[in-house]
Formats: sequence, C-alpha cells, structure tokens
Amino acid sequence: MTATDDARLNAARAWLDQAPQYFGLDLDSLRPASADASFRRYFRLDAAASLGGSAIVMDAPPEKEDTRPFLHIAQLLAQAGLNAPRVLAQDVEQGFLLLSDLGSTTYLQAMQAAAGAAEAPRLFADAIDALLTWQHASRPDVLPPYDGALLQRELSLFPDWYIARHLQYTLTAQQRQRLTVVDQLLIDSALAQPRVFVHRDYMPRNLMVSAPNPGILDFQDAVYGPVTYDLVSLLRDAFISWDEEQVLDWSIRYWEKARGSGVLGELGNDFAAFYQAFEWMGLQRQLKVLGIFARINYRDGKPQYLADTPRFVGYARSVAQRYSALKPLALLLDELDGRTGQVGYTF
Repeated sequence: MTATDDARLNAARAWLDQAPQYFGLDLDSLRPASADASFRRYFRLDAAASLGGSAIVMDAPPEKEDTRPFLHIAQLLAQAGLNAPRVLAQDVEQGFLLLSDLGSTTYLQAMQAAAGAAEAPRLFADAIDALLTWQHASRPDVLPPYDGALLQRELSLFPDWYIARHLQYTLTAQQRQRLTVVDQLLIDSALAQPRVFVHRDYMPRNLMVSAPNPGILDFQDAVYGPVTYDLVSLLRDAFISWDEEQVLDWSIRYWEKARGSGVLGELGNDFAAFYQAFEWMGLQRQLKVLGIFARINYRDGKPQYLADTPRFVGYARSVAQRYSALKPLALLLDELDGRTGQVGYTF
C-alpha cells in the first residue's frame, strides 16, 4: 500500500469514527473486501447486528471517481425493488460511502466452486428475473444515453489499446476500413434495439449470492440503451464461459419472459432477429473489453485482466465467423493472430 493509499485509509477511518453509534462500527476490524478495474476500493468492517453484522466502505478518490452516479442508480435499483447496497452514510466531497453488505460470495465464485455448475441454472434464473425487473422500471431521460458516440468511443478502444498497444501491430488502411465498416454495423444494430436501463456490467462477478437473490453491485456506469446489452454481459462473461447450447437455452428463457411485456418491441416477434441483435451487441462489448483490459494493464498497472483476453477473442471470432456481414472482422482477427488464409474468405 502506498503512502497515498495510507492517507486515504486514514481519512476513511477518521470519517467512520464520526458515524452514528447505532451502526456499531468496529474500526479495528477494517479489512479489504474487494477491488475492481477502476480506482475504487472496498473495505469490510464489523457492524451492528441490525446491519447484518458487517458493512462496506467504498473508497472512491474524488479526483478520479464520482460517487454521485452510484448514489443515483442505487436509488433507482431500490425503487425497482432490487437488492442493491443501501447507502448508510456518504461524503461525496471526500469520496467515501458506507454501504450495507450484500455478502462475500459472488455468482462467479459460486459457479466456480466444486458444485457450481449445478447451481448455475438457479442463479441465472434469478439474475434474469432481476434483469427483467430492472428493464421494466426503465424510463427515458433518467440515465445518460447509450448513443452512437459512446458506442464508437468504446469500439475505438480495440484498435487503440488492444491492437496498437498490446499487440504492437499497425493496421493497414484496408484493415482500418474493414474495421470501420464492422463498427458501423454493430452501432446500427445496437441503436435499432428498444431502449431500457442498462447496468452495463451485469456479469457474475458483480452479482452476489444473497437474499433476495441476486445482490447487484458495480452499477455506477448504468445508461439508457440497447435491450440485449445486459443479457449478453451475463451470458458471455469475461471470467467464465458456457457452451453455445446453454447460452441459447438461457437466451430463449429470457426472450420468452420478456416478449409479452413489451420490453423487446419487434424483437419479441422473432427469436432469430433477437439472437442476432444479442450476438452483435455482445461483439461490440467484446471488442470494447479487449481494449479495456489492455488499457488497465498499460495505463493503470493492473495486468491480471489480460489473462482473460483469449476468452473474448474467442467470443468475437465465433460471432464474426457466423455472420457474412462480419467476415471482414473474422479475417482481421485471423491476421492479427498470424492465421491469414485459414478462414477462406475472398475480398
């Protein structure tokens, strides 16, 4: 821990020392709970039985992280009847939040345990129900729009950070043109979808096994955008993979529940159209995440995420090979992988 980190932790202790006595906070029990790909850190400490025996402190350095979106979206989730952390105390200026504790077992940990595969159907059924509840609560002009400009900025992370910085590869003009064409196809597909509240990182690592299930974390980047985004984040995850038959099964279960509610619009009339929108939305996310994983390694000094880039390259290649309009991307991925000529495309 650096001196700066120590200063932040000391400031958090001083702030917690002013918390109401009925929280029953034991400052000597303060210990790391988790960290993520951002600059936020989380600590757990013992607390009153009325809080479940523990609480969570979020440390979000205000010069790097803004806690106000978290506060706003936590309120939206609570209004929808979902299980998000309750905000017990806040200091926006210093970047500290005291939160209720949703437990210590993520969906990812539960499903990676010895009997985890058997738990997956129940956990995903709960996650899909919670997602539908979140989507049904949607209304415009409440969250930032997931518009074409944001979608393109995200896609630009792939050539800028994954290709140029991580692979040390310079795209030719022809390759850049192919990528531009595919980017626009993905953006057009996303913008054509019905719009709902989008968590934007609705994956097993951010869902907690809790009662009610799931507990929902890491929602501060939520936007108003494409209806398939959160589902594909859940089913084509960065840290755990499922075979295509299983992904298809869960997608159908979601589609059958969502189609009657009006959330899907015309995508509720045709599962094939819905599944293409789902896959193309996933491809946008996969290219973005490849760029993000490279960026947080080279910019932020967090190399652990790079180990999961092959999973996302695999997702992207599979989708790109499945649709003729996306074959330019499949060719590019093979060229980047030193496998030119193995796919058999003609341009």
